[in-house]
Amino acid sequence: MSTPQILLFTRTTGFRHDSIPAGVEAFRELGAAHGFAVTATEDPAELATGLPESRAVAFLSTSGDALTDASRAALRAHLAAGGGFVGVHGASTTEYGWPWFGDSVVGAVFDGHPALQPGVVTVEDHDHPATAHLGDRWEFTDEWYNFTTNPRGRVRVLASADETTYTGGRMGADHPLVWCHERAGGRSFYTALGHTSESFADPAFRRHLLGGLTWAARLPEPSA
Repeated sequence: MSTPQILLFTRTTGFRHDSIPAGVEAFRELGAAHGFAVTATEDPAELATGLPESRAVAFLSTSGDALTDASRAALRAHLAAGGGFVGVHGASTTEYGWPWFGDSVVGAVFDGHPALQPGVVTVEDHDHPATAHLGDRWEFTDEWYNFTTNPRGRVRVLASADETTYTGGRMGADHPLVWCHERAGGRSFYTALGHTSESFADPAFRRHLLGGLTWAARLPEPSA
């Protein structure tokens, strides 16, 4: 049986996160430990050539107009064929001019954030490999993204931000932060967490990423 292939896309034309190299290293180490191969690229042309052979594509803190017409078509075809998508943190700041990406692939569009600070993630759904290992409350330090619309009702919300534990939240008591869905044909998983390089060294966050990726790519779930 051939090794499952994962394409990791990190192109930015807007803000570039310093944590991208740590994220690439984390994905590669997860692949080495769990039996999948990770190819990282900043070249959208590689989406057109690599997606047909990949179980999933992960957009790691991409930003701005990161895609070309050909790579947009490749992503559509990948999802239509049942492929997986994983969006990490800045993925929701990508392709503002292509509504299908924000609405149907990621699930929501970024709308600013407060200063980096500690807060609490409320885990709502433990019946998913991205959150099964977490308690009901997960203390984390991040930027606590706000979104232009609340995706609840269109996606399966796995975890939300407790705005009472930090300052600058603008979505109120219902602030989804992590979710998944199958609305674009394939499986999509998104986590708004992952701003800092330190987060990618955190075992709980790595397990969170691994669970989201294995679900989206339809790979065996990580063992307990």
